[in-house]
Amino acid sequence: MNPIVQKSGLSVAGLLVAGGCALGPAVAAQAAPAAPATPTQTSQSQTQRSAERILGVDYQAQPNFYYCGPAATRIALSAQGKALSQDEVAKLLGTTEAGTPSALDTTRVLNELTGGKYRTTEISDSVARPDQVEQLRRDVLAAVDAGRPVVANIKGTTVDTDGNPHSYEGGHYLTLVGYRDGGDTIRVADPADPALGEYWVSLPKVANWIAERGYSS
Repeated sequence: MNPIVQKSGLSVAGLLVAGGCALGPAVAAQAAPAAPATPTQTSQSQTQRSAERILGVDYQAQPNFYYCGPAATRIALSAQGKALSQDEVAKLLGTTEAGTPSALDTTRVLNELTGGKYRTTEISDSVARPDQVEQLRRDVLAAVDAGRPVVANIKGTTVDTDGNPHSYEGGHYLTLVGYRDGGDTIRVADPADPALGEYWVSLPKVANWIAERGYSS
């Protein structure tokens, strides 16, 4: 069990969840509906669904309870050849002991440092809808295939494929660094869990972990 579990409270506006590591849902641009697949695209999609890819990252655990945003963002940057310290990333994110405000901030900093290809997506419901789960799959596959880890703002508890629970009731940031089974299972780099470092979580569980928050892909 991860020792970094924060209690949450609501801000005056009721939109930000105050937690030691993360502050709540991002306002996101909605993705355009996907175009109907051509036979060639369908064949490529079937091939891709059987694939596995894990990006090489420089893992580094967060040094305190509120640096999960900087740590997760730094992990994502390391896969793209950007060598910054967590303190440098924290300054860019505006991280304080109250945490990092939202996925909007991780997207902003990732774009400032890597050329502007990241976007923020919100999963606004308390439980991810099937279309939101599939959107997350598409976004993770596209980002990882392009060499960009995804930074996710999550909250709550989930269990990985080995049966280990991971609990962040006050919120947390972590990095999605790979996939297997065509995106049915997602590789998580967790800066608050140096004992494991990385672990696999099923796609629906990751989507529900992000529910009411957002991710940068």
